[in-house]
Amino acid sequence: MTASIDAHVRLDTHPTHPSAVQAVLTGTQARVASMALEAAGWSVAATNVLVLARIDHEEPYWAADAAQHLIAEGITVEITPRLQEAIDEEWTWANYPMPWLTRSGIREVSSEAQKIHDDIRNGHLLIHAHAHDGNATVAVGTYLHRGGKSVYLHGEDHLRQVSGTFDSPASALLAFEKAHADGMRPGPAPLTDTERAAIAARSVFDVTASKPEPTRPEPETVPVYLADAGDHDALLDSFLDTHGEFEKWRTWSDETTHAIHESQTLRIERVHETPAHETAWTVAAYETPVSDRMWVLTTTGATPAPVLQNLLIHLADGDGWDTVISTLVDEKTVTAATQPLSDAGWKHTVNGRRILWTSPGGDAGVQFDAFAAQHANQNLATWTIWAGPDSNRPTWAITASQHTPSPLLADLSETLAHETGTRQTQPGREQRTSLATSVSAAPAVSASRPTSRSR
Repeated sequence: MTASIDAHVRLDTHPTHPSAVQAVLTGTQARVASMALEAAGWSVAATNVLVLARIDHEEPYWAADAAQHLIAEGITVEITPRLQEAIDEEWTWANYPMPWLTRSGIREVSSEAQKIHDDIRNGHLLIHAHAHDGNATVAVGTYLHRGGKSVYLHGEDHLRQVSGTFDSPASALLAFEKAHADGMRPGPAPLTDTERAAIAARSVFDVTASKPEPTRPEPETVPVYLADAGDHDALLDSFLDTHGEFEKWRTWSDETTHAIHESQTLRIERVHETPAHETAWTVAAYETPVSDRMWVLTTTGATPAPVLQNLLIHLADGDGWDTVISTLVDEKTVTAATQPLSDAGWKHTVNGRRILWTSPGGDAGVQFDAFAAQHANQNLATWTIWAGPDSNRPTWAITASQHTPSPLLADLSETLAHETGTRQTQPGREQRTSLATSVSAAPAVSASRPTSRSR
């Protein structure tokens, strides 16, 4: 029977990792299969090559599960004999601490641990601190996209569990500090061997091709809000190298970096490899290390490098991230934040609850939302800075909460109104040739599989 989708997935054991699984995709609709696998937790390792590398060593089981779902969608799936052998293999964890559990029960515990690991790796669960409690690692963190729930974590790898929940980061940190004051350390615990092995498994394949660098035209000078995004990671590295008062913390997968001020009241989060329109930076200020945040500012992945650099310089000056959160934003505060725009002749309009300042060319703007300014508890953006076709389709954007200090906003306004940056000259429209996608055969396994997977 011919598959309804022109995609073929070949599932095989990983060339170096003992339990990981690789998928090689071919066909004109291979992207459909790739998206389905990515949604199931597989990682893109090279063009049309994906890897499933978990911390619970259950990759063969979940590869078989993925195969069933792909086949149901009309995608052809091939499972190599050696992977089928791993799928059929019966194995158990040695010295498992919960001997009363069945095999399916053990897998359920491991799956929950995997979800916690993935949430941390993907930047959804921010770990505030960790400690060692006897033979186990414990940690406290907050989910950034689940209503802000804070959790107490116990254990490592496939045994990590949520053993307590809190209503706020402040209450979670206070309880954690009370229980582990002597051994408490900021940020996540160091990577375990299992976590390092999973990261390595996703990095085996060479995703770079030996292609000559195309000749690049000379960059042009443009208003700063039209400048290229540049290298955000290099900006962060330079900032940390020159400002020792900020300490660098990495998440387990190296996908997120945290820069925490020595006072622990100012925290900068950088999410690497972020799409242009998604949040790549988050800056948050706190009255004390264990209090709720006073204000928060976010920027998207395409924010121009000079804008980000000036923002970081302002934060490093250490002057102006404190604010009085009991004071409502008034006309004086708004005027102070936007005076550089008014002085530079930016157009000032009022549209219902929003006040707008728009650049002379109409390709950038600053928006103040008077309603959000009076309803901070609804997590609405009070300030939005953008550039692009219009505010609804921005090329990049910065959002800031109600109590973001006016000196910081004024500094950003000054940057937008008067500074310039560079942009790579856009080449003329070129005729593109459609090339057939080819995938080389999957690498052969260099080492034989162990006869037993007992842990």
